[in-house]
Amino acid sequence: MSEKIYTLEVIDPQTFYGPNNLYLDLIKSRFPKLQFLARGEQIKIVGDIQSLEDFGEKMRSMEILFAKRNEFNEHLILEALGGIEAPTAVSGKPGEDDTKDVLLIGTRGQKIKARTKNQRKMLEAAKKNDVVFAIGPAGTGKTYTAVAIAVLALKEREIRRIILTRPAVEAGENLGFLPGDLKEKIDPYLRPLYDALEDMIPSDKLKSMVESRTVEIAPLAFMRGRTLDNCYVILDEAQNSTDLQLKMFLTRMGPNAKLIITGDLTQVDLPRKQMSGLGKALRILDNIKGISIIQLDTDDVVRHRLVKEIIQAYDKDSDCEKDR
Repeated sequence: MSEKIYTLEVIDPQTFYGPNNLYLDLIKSRFPKLQFLARGEQIKIVGDIQSLEDFGEKMRSMEILFAKRNEFNEHLILEALGGIEAPTAVSGKPGEDDTKDVLLIGTRGQKIKARTKNQRKMLEAAKKNDVVFAIGPAGTGKTYTAVAIAVLALKEREIRRIILTRPAVEAGENLGFLPGDLKEKIDPYLRPLYDALEDMIPSDKLKSMVESRTVEIAPLAFMRGRTLDNCYVILDEAQNSTDLQLKMFLTRMGPNAKLIITGDLTQVDLPRKQMSGLGKALRILDNIKGISIIQLDTDDVVRHRLVKEIIQAYDKDSDCEKDR
């Protein structure tokens, strides 16, 4: 006989056990060869190795379905355990499978999915490559899509941590001295990353994950000297990193790390004497296997309808200035 301790990290224990342990009893009934001892977030399972492995696979299926639908019930359990056939989409009939392209269900019940052609390319590239560059103008969902990919990977236990970073560079303003401790000083620069996370992870859960460093948010300078392993690392606003900073970041990769680098080369906020390292990185890393570069454009803008027209107007004006 063997035993295994399973920790409920994706599904809240109260949700997983169900009213009067209804869901837990249903799961137990499907594994008659196993003995269960459930206490809070930990479930001790005793039985033969094959049954333990089978239970682990079914639990992973349950967690994936839960992450996609943000619900846990008898129907989902039976679907994950193979007791009923999962619904399939009918080709050419939108809406038949409402969860087909959904990555996550957000904290407000919203469906988080890749909404444009190039966002879907980001998703596919992240599945096949360890380093993905997502380059494009404001409002194209680069950061949001990258965070969703990382959160999904964490929920599906593909990685154990998420690290989000960006250069602490002011956008054309000198804010001077900022009061407070280090966290309070850097939080304004990292706010867009917090906003995306808060859309996908309940606030109490996110707070706990930040405290346990399952989710880490830090300035780019804090990456120096580290080896980042078994994690998803997102570098946001990479156009504001220098050549040396970007090289430093890219060489932090451990054996089981995945990186997404997002940036917009038209919005560099570095001092005039400093050159962005993003353009050089895109040029010299383009043909390396395992690195993918996704170019987003105005067709991918998912903010207010005027954002697309504003970007096009600035691009047109920039082209006119070059011709003068």
